[in-house]
Amino acid sequence: MLQELVERLLQEGLDTGCYPSACAALGRGDTVLAEACVGEIPLPGGAPTNRHTRYDMASVSKIIGPTMIALQDIERGALRLTDTLGDFFDAPEDKKGITVKMLMTHTAGLIPTFRLDRAGIAPGEITDCILRYPLAEVPGRRPLYSCMGLILLAKILEKTHGKPLDRIAAEMVFAPLNLRETAYGPCPFPAAGTDPETGRPLIGVVHDENARFQNGVSGNAGVFMSLNDCEIFCRMLAAMGAPLLRRETMEAAVRNYTPDGDDGRGLGFQVIGKDLSFMGGMPLGTFGHTGYTGTSIAIEPRTGYWAILLSNRVCPTRENVKLLPLRRKFHTQCWQAFQLNG
Repeated sequence: MLQELVERLLQEGLDTGCYPSACAALGRGDTVLAEACVGEIPLPGGAPTNRHTRYDMASVSKIIGPTMIALQDIERGALRLTDTLGDFFDAPEDKKGITVKMLMTHTAGLIPTFRLDRAGIAPGEITDCILRYPLAEVPGRRPLYSCMGLILLAKILEKTHGKPLDRIAAEMVFAPLNLRETAYGPCPFPAAGTDPETGRPLIGVVHDENARFQNGVSGNAGVFMSLNDCEIFCRMLAAMGAPLLRRETMEAAVRNYTPDGDDGRGLGFQVIGKDLSFMGGMPLGTFGHTGYTGTSIAIEPRTGYWAILLSNRVCPTRENVKLLPLRRKFHTQCWQAFQLNG
């Protein structure tokens, strides 16, 4: 039943124009319970998508890269949640006390995003540019999802490790998990997106403009990953971090640090809060993340259940938002079916 459900939901999304291609999988622990791919890569030749097609993970990159690195650094004492921007940078007074914890829980008060490529700066001036930008909220007051906060977290990691984010991630996340079809772009064999300004296909190039401004390597986006590797990554999360992290570290990471807000935020992760999330009817304690391009993962830690939905809904246009209700339906109905049949 799970296999038929996943196939039906993916085909529904294809038939109703949610995306030109998608891949999905459900699992429990190390076991894959269902897996399907639909549609074609919108490139010359139109090859059918498959479990090895690499999707632009967009903001899911936040947990694949900087979150996993930061949690390992915290675990070994190289980074503290109480470390501040002022400890690493010449930060202005209003941002000097912003902590690593605030960056990871999106409570730093930073503006959600702005176009770095339109700020009149060179790539080497990104940190100073973000630090100069006015705050949108008092730090620590409430969750305000910010790509700029994760870009700053990545800059902290690059400074403490003395190497770029893609190399750190390759050494600390991709290689230990044997993720052979995961990398910061550009990459081969992608499910392409489209540049909203030129209309040209982005073939193996990250869709997010701020990540593109950084040659595809950014704290907020940039990772390309196949369904095959995403299953490996989700199995690690369902095992509460093993082999990358200790269980207590992972448990701390997926705690809801913003219970009074509508948006539930862990350390890098989205957790179910008061607001209707992409995880739909999944239970409290479920955690995961979404990506703007049409990607999402969700993990229910009590059972070890995990669900993946990868798509390129931004092709041919980012104005296509038909995926949003389908995504909630996917996570809700798959969870319900798992409870009955998993």
